[in-house]
Amino acid sequence: MTFVGDLPITVLAAGPSTSSQFFGSLLIGLREGLEASIVVMVLVAFLVKSDRRDALKWVWLGVGAALAMTISVFMVIQFGENTISGLGAEAIAGIASLVAVAIVTTMVLWMKKAAAGISGQLRAEMADALQTGALAVVTLSFLAVGREGVETALFMVGYAEASTFWPLAGLIVGVLIAVAIAYGMYKGAVRMNLAKFFKYTGIFLIVVAAGILSYGIGALQTVGWLPGLAHKAFDITSWFNWSSWYGEAIQGIFNVTPTPTVLQFAGWLTYLVVVLVLFLRPSRGARTSGSAPVPEPTQESERSTT
Repeated sequence: MTFVGDLPITVLAAGPSTSSQFFGSLLIGLREGLEASIVVMVLVAFLVKSDRRDALKWVWLGVGAALAMTISVFMVIQFGENTISGLGAEAIAGIASLVAVAIVTTMVLWMKKAAAGISGQLRAEMADALQTGALAVVTLSFLAVGREGVETALFMVGYAEASTFWPLAGLIVGVLIAVAIAYGMYKGAVRMNLAKFFKYTGIFLIVVAAGILSYGIGALQTVGWLPGLAHKAFDITSWFNWSSWYGEAIQGIFNVTPTPTVLQFAGWLTYLVVVLVLFLRPSRGARTSGSAPVPEPTQESERSTT
């Protein structure tokens, strides 16, 4: 998806390539899918090691409900933007983009802060939920996984105007890869530095969110709710071929435009600088070992799962 400018219909008709749509959504699915998979892995490992396999069905019920909610949010975003045309669609797209950026930013920064202790927190919450009953276990798994699912659906606002199935296909492939990696980690067959993985993919998601913010500003300028539509910050159309594969990839993945308005560029740059500083600054008491919130399978759990 490109930014909305003076001729939004013409710009959107060109659209990014299917490869950029697929790759961009695959990275989002991989990052968010791995977060959700690790959460499930922590809960399952705790129940197995606690000899409470009878409660696993309640975890999977909560996970299923969270997936259903995620799909519903995703379909509302896709259906809403593809069934409404004209200025109404631009208004909805602009508002949805700003809301998505606000929620996603909060979640990304929260994950950065909570990552070091999320495993212990989930285990403690599961222990309390087991004492409360099945509904508490279902609710815990639903909220833990649903948080990541909604974040994923909101990131797909950037691909809502695509008329092909490639963004959804990329998202599904990314999630499947994440599930496979998480399962391999649980079984002890895969080892990776999750701290670095989440750091680099977090930077990627922040850049994507900055593009979504700038797109939302452009959409609201087109509607007339924000001023400055005619005031362009710069025009780099002639710098290289934007219709080439790399030009379409840049537009499709990061939501950039060669002719942003002054307000779009200012919003994009301000968001990028402020959020990256908050995300990259060292956390108090952060662990330096590069470890991540992953349960450590024991021989007991391995015997229980075979």
